[in-house]
Amino acid sequence: MSNNIDLTTQRREYQHGTLSREQLLSCPIAQFQNWLQCGSEAKLQDATAMTLATVNKQGRPFQRMVLLKGVDQAGFVFFTNLGSRKAQQIADNSNVCLHFAWLAHDRQVIINGTAKALSVAENAAYFLSRPKASQLAALASRQSHPISARRVLEEKFFELKAQFAKGDVQAPHFWGGFRVVPEQVEFWQGGEHRLHDRFIYQRQQADAGWQLDRYAP
Repeated sequence: MSNNIDLTTQRREYQHGTLSREQLLSCPIAQFQNWLQCGSEAKLQDATAMTLATVNKQGRPFQRMVLLKGVDQAGFVFFTNLGSRKAQQIADNSNVCLHFAWLAHDRQVIINGTAKALSVAENAAYFLSRPKASQLAALASRQSHPISARRVLEEKFFELKAQFAKGDVQAPHFWGGFRVVPEQVEFWQGGEHRLHDRFIYQRQQADAGWQLDRYAP
């Protein structure tokens, strides 16, 4: 008896509606905030989770999930260990891609842009707003470096917990954030009979706004 799943039969219908040009705002950031608000109000799990794609020096792509920690007209913000693989790859090539998958609403958003490092003040402000356990975890982990066992990480965490039991944790120099400045933003709405709706905003010349076009799904 085979335990293999027949993937060719795995499908569902997309029935959350359609997306028209008239429904879209002129600014993709405002449109994104609108969809994010919808997801938050519907209590979608991990509505701020996004896939971050980078490439290494050899052009090999890597993806991982990170959390969106800010969005405004300047771009999309996330934080990480600056010694991590993602941060090192951004240092070599700042062109990145973000992907939000709000599957419960049959929606996706893809952002292509450039990752720019945040200031020391911005890094510190967010780090100090985090729960103390999260601050200590950031100190304990040499992200993207090999360790011999999980207990090595746990021992370091509890060592730091005792060290800072009565004191504040300062933002470490190796921890910080990036702002992804968008050049292209795509909105995808799943449609009945696989006739999905897909719109792409493309940034025009400086201060010229955005061009919006519909694309075949």
